[in-house]
Amino acid sequence: MDHALLDMLACPACKSELVYKRGAQVLICRAERLAFPLREGKPIMLVNEARHLSTDELAVLAAGE
Repeated sequence: MDHALLDMLACPACKSELVYKRGAQVLICRAERLAFPLREGKPIMLVNEARHLSTDELAVLAAGE
């Protein structure tokens, strides 16, 4: 994912910063505990397309930083 694009993106639900997880191919919003998927390298920034993360899932993804 292009870092310039990542710097421009924010969570559509709360406008928080997103964290890119290359291995999982998702953008994570820690505040809302949402994982936005990437399809063919393009972020899908729709809340209804995002996956809700449990506390455990968020901890595992954060540990991979």
